[in-house]
Amino acid sequence: MHTTHQRKSTTLVHKSSSNTFFLFSNPSTLLVISMACIFFVSLVLFLSLPSATDSRNAPHAVKPNADAPPSISPAIRQACKATRFPSPCETSLTQSKQVPPNPTPLQLIQSAIWVSSQNLHTAQSMVKSILNSSSGNLNRTTAANNCLESLRNSEYRISRTTEDALPHGRIKDARIWMSASLLYQQDCWSALKYANDTQMVNSTMSFLDSLVGLTSKALSMVFSYSIFGNNIGLWAPPKTERDGFWMGGGGSGSDFRGGFPSKLKADATVCKDGSGGCYKKVQDAVNAAPDNAGERKFVIHIKEGVYKETVKIPLEKKNVVFLGDGMGKTVITGSLNVGQPGISTINTATVGVSGDGFMASGLTIQNTAGPDAHQAVAFRSDSDLSIIENCEFLGNQDTLYARSLRQFYKSCRIQGNVDFIFGNSASVFQNCQILIHPRTDPAQATGFIFQNCLINGTEEYMVLYHNKPKVHMNYLGRPWKLYSRTVFIHYKFEVLITPEGWMPWDGNFALKTLHYGEFGNSGPGSNLSKRVTWSSQIPTGHILTYSVENFIQRDEWIPSSQ
Repeated sequence: MHTTHQRKSTTLVHKSSSNTFFLFSNPSTLLVISMACIFFVSLVLFLSLPSATDSRNAPHAVKPNADAPPSISPAIRQACKATRFPSPCETSLTQSKQVPPNPTPLQLIQSAIWVSSQNLHTAQSMVKSILNSSSGNLNRTTAANNCLESLRNSEYRISRTTEDALPHGRIKDARIWMSASLLYQQDCWSALKYANDTQMVNSTMSFLDSLVGLTSKALSMVFSYSIFGNNIGLWAPPKTERDGFWMGGGGSGSDFRGGFPSKLKADATVCKDGSGGCYKKVQDAVNAAPDNAGERKFVIHIKEGVYKETVKIPLEKKNVVFLGDGMGKTVITGSLNVGQPGISTINTATVGVSGDGFMASGLTIQNTAGPDAHQAVAFRSDSDLSIIENCEFLGNQDTLYARSLRQFYKSCRIQGNVDFIFGNSASVFQNCQILIHPRTDPAQATGFIFQNCLINGTEEYMVLYHNKPKVHMNYLGRPWKLYSRTVFIHYKFEVLITPEGWMPWDGNFALKTLHYGEFGNSGPGSNLSKRVTWSSQIPTGHILTYSVENFIQRDEWIPSSQ
């Protein structure tokens, strides 16, 4: 039989009260990578968000005006055909008065983003009002602060899209940044969901619902532009692999051999005793890194030792590099978890990164909260163009939170037993492990790609499995969101993977829109004769869709091996 576990109901501190599928059946057993790399599949945890595409009656939103002229320009009408809900798109763009006469496609996109941005500013003001009125209410204060942080991230990604990406023709950057902006707005909504105890919060959530819809429409236009360019007559709602659409591209497939740069020189050193001018805390070394330092890397050598602290790398600390003395030797450890007052999942991370260009090699990051503590993140990354190599992530539930943007993991070890890799990033895991990925919008340039790895259990777990294989049934995962996308390429699936491979989440939910793909896998668990009908074998001609070069544009930021 398969195993499900019930998440405890919560106010703020848990992400869901729904049943969640776990890859391994014994929640008290930590799963350790026992070979070159091991991947365990878990369910990505995101709050269910109501449809945010046509909430036109929210306060302050761009909504129909009885005095507005009924005519809609042909350019706006055509541009809005790129969205899933053209009518509210046409209304918001027409009433924005930001679309010039005879607009270019880029001007139409910029106008759609402007509408989203203006509503984002209103949302920030509304959430600040919630925060100011929440003195003494720990849950609502935490929710409001997390929401504001998410909206700040969303604002930053929108500004980078309009100021850096679109004017310079960097359309793939624009798409990934707008994907992240949409995610952060949804996360703001989700944060407030567990503190919805006043009309002010409820009204703000309604407005955020409308904001998400506006951002989704702008993202859809960026998606069409990335495919059809200025030929606006071809713009159409975003499609996925399940619709027969494959994003073209080249590259080296799963044979790419780049990764962490070599010969880095330390700018700061961390050691346990603080001798010789080194920092005693990792956070102190991070604080010493310059703000917004451009392309220059700030390398922090963290010497062997166990550092008991919570480390945060804020948005302005770019290109920070952690260089440890090896997995198991350099250890950063914490124990924050959602069982503690005023703590939500995102706040539990032992190491949380927001600054772009983060890199790490040769260290262990762990969260020691036990299985009864539920969500307890070891590592959370919102860092675009992030490289993690030869690192170990240890925890129980929600170990690795690959939350957003482009990330590359190589030769890493990830340990956990419940949902221990999750997020909505565009991540490639090479020569290491795992998970089921959710997208809430088909235009998001996100997904999890796993290449050249092994799915297996620890020796302890495999003893349990072989004693009762019909009890310890293990699936690759099941969908949490409509557009979940996970791909396994050249994996070795050991016998513990059940022949069906994948498991439904809730009836037929997402089975027609998700994309769960396999290609060139081996091992007893890779037998396809009994796979569920809604999983896919990736056609050979489309395998380079998931190359490191195409999926996360590695040519622009990941060094080739020396």
